[in-house]
Amino acid sequence: MKRGFYTIMAAQFFSSLADNALLIAAISLLAQMNSPAWMTPLLKLFFVLSYVLLAAFVGAFADALPKGRVMFITNLVKIVGCAMMFASIHPLVAYAVVGFGAAAYSPAKYGILTELLPPEKLVAANGWIEGLTVVSIILGTVLGGALINPHVSTALLNFDLPFVDTGIDTPTEAALTVIMVIYLVSTLISRSIPDTGACYPHQERSPLRLIADFANCYTVLWSDKLGQISLAVTTLFWGAAAALQFIVLKWAEKSLHMPLDKAAILQGVTAIGVALGAIAAARFVPLKKSLSVMPLGVAMGVIVMLMTLVHDVVFAYPLLIIIGGLSGYYLVPMNALLQHRGHVLLSAGHSIAVQNFNENLSVLTMLVLYALMVKINMNVNYVIVLFGLFVSSVMLLIIRKHSANQREHDSLAMIGEQKH
Repeated sequence: MKRGFYTIMAAQFFSSLADNALLIAAISLLAQMNSPAWMTPLLKLFFVLSYVLLAAFVGAFADALPKGRVMFITNLVKIVGCAMMFASIHPLVAYAVVGFGAAAYSPAKYGILTELLPPEKLVAANGWIEGLTVVSIILGTVLGGALINPHVSTALLNFDLPFVDTGIDTPTEAALTVIMVIYLVSTLISRSIPDTGACYPHQERSPLRLIADFANCYTVLWSDKLGQISLAVTTLFWGAAAALQFIVLKWAEKSLHMPLDKAAILQGVTAIGVALGAIAAARFVPLKKSLSVMPLGVAMGVIVMLMTLVHDVVFAYPLLIIIGGLSGYYLVPMNALLQHRGHVLLSAGHSIAVQNFNENLSVLTMLVLYALMVKINMNVNYVIVLFGLFVSSVMLLIIRKHSANQREHDSLAMIGEQKH
């Protein structure tokens, strides 16, 4: 891998670390405010709303400037969102601003891979990026849980700088300060990301033309036989992952009787599995064989339903690692295939923007459905079973669609040979 790739990895690691720590801190803030339980999944919903609303614009923004500069600017936006929470602005609003920065950050983060690396290295690159991102999710979630722990927050508040009044007087302010420092580290690293020299046509500035251009990119990617399958799989995965993140917290509370700071560790355990699966996929699945992993998505949905039988942490850990492992192993090749098709058919920034729009529209839908289930007090085991059945059923439909595409391709190839 080129040297710039490792700089991108470092910037992404710290930015994602702060995002996930901030989510746990925001959940804790909502609890302190005695907010209703259904409001918790809305945190993630407000975060990803920008991915959907700004999809037509962030791709052009990412292609208009060097990707490293885009990552620097968007990290500053995340710092502003974190500071808003520090200033006692409602967590939903503040986390939405962080999501605004993340929505513009993503096309640059993934788009630069297709500029920097040849197609044959995209699966490996995605494996490392996703693996490291998952490690940051693990550490960020655990860090968030630790920062809201009374013992840790007390230790932070007892730490004083000589002759300086920091104005940090509450556990929440101490946690947010640590998270803002992590965002700052990512921001400084992003300044060192090299300019790849990639040039794109002049980007439109008219909102209507940008929306029309995005609609065209959207149609092109969904019309491509390989693009539509990989896009369908990643769209399903990210929607399911967002819901599963909150399902695990609720399951830990109800079935394993764990408080939030301990339940956050279970999210990290799932992420360990995703990291292992991502690294294995990077090692064993070449780009041309990426579609062969789709049956693992069906298996993951089935295995998720086994959570309803587990009431002991000893069995919860391996089960969550298996679920995460299957997820990582089938996500990374599909993500690499989608990036490759998007880069061939469109441009780096625009293809990632289309991907983000679909994936985060799925996240919004899944989170709204989960929030409704929580609001009507549906038993968490029923939620888990419905979730598992949904994932497996949709994956089976995607596999059938791929088979139909292959038959159509073979038929057209045969007709072409007969004509010659």
